[in-house]
Amino acid sequence: MKAVAYYQNLPLSHDDALLDLMLDPPIPGAQDLLVEVRAIAVNPVDVKIRSKVAPAPGVAKVIGWDAAGVVRAVGANVLGFRPGDRVWYAGALDRPGANSELHVVDARLAALMPASLDFAQAAAMPLTAITAWEILFERLRVLDNQAASGKTLLVIGAAGGVGSMLLQLACQLTGLTVIASASRAQTRDWVRQLGAHHVVDHSQPLAAQLEQLGVPAVDYVVSLNQTDQHFAQIVELIAPQGKLALIDDPELIDVRQLKRKSVSLHWEFMFTRSLFGTADQAQQGEILTRLAALVDAGVVRSTLSEHFGVINAANLKRAHALLESHRAKGKIVLEGF
Repeated sequence: MKAVAYYQNLPLSHDDALLDLMLDPPIPGAQDLLVEVRAIAVNPVDVKIRSKVAPAPGVAKVIGWDAAGVVRAVGANVLGFRPGDRVWYAGALDRPGANSELHVVDARLAALMPASLDFAQAAAMPLTAITAWEILFERLRVLDNQAASGKTLLVIGAAGGVGSMLLQLACQLTGLTVIASASRAQTRDWVRQLGAHHVVDHSQPLAAQLEQLGVPAVDYVVSLNQTDQHFAQIVELIAPQGKLALIDDPELIDVRQLKRKSVSLHWEFMFTRSLFGTADQAQQGEILTRLAALVDAGVVRSTLSEHFGVINAANLKRAHALLESHRAKGKIVLEGF
């Protein structure tokens, strides 16, 4: 089968940073689906793994953790799926990725994709949608209803993949007042389109901008990138007994500064369930099923913003380069081989 992989950690300028290869097709286990991959999306985790995680000598490492495709075979213990089903999923970090014609995924992590989306639109969503859902409803414990709560949510770095889903979920499914931060005209327009009630610029002091909005303190803060650079401001603007969630890998921050306000800190990592084989792995498939219904009902939309063509090394390098520039908005998708 065709696949895109690497043998060693190299900068994108190197010819071998990502390679077009022919690999043996995977064999599904009893709990797995064998999926013909039709489209994939590219995430910051892909960049981190490609640049930092070295495969065993002589072993090609396939990455990519957002996929939509067609089920070709189901394992003996799999229920609820059959060959021919159109599925979407984010996969597991400790298994080969989906940048390949055929891919194996634990069926508990997958779901039938929205009927109203094509493969490219669907591939843009699983990893970021699950991450956003877990942040909002499992880490921060925000109520999943639209009753006005009088509480505020600030999303720092809201125009990226996770932010683009988090804004929609928070605006459509909760009673929060949602404030998005974005530093460029293009990204400010993007977050407004996704429903943000207010927009601030994280390249400027945040507390003063919030005060101008009549928001002296925020109840929930979700920091999606460069948390170490924003941490002092977060400590200042978060409300007493507020909640802070983050997904990035910041330089060292002094969490003791959160003590005076009794602020709770919540780290979100979408791959925790699959990495540790938790008893509730199927929750991620259930989240995707709920999201598919929301998409088909017109409540939530795909965050695809860039289509980079077919799945090959050259196009994946372009996608990785855009993510490394920190100027991407929404999601980058590739489709077909």
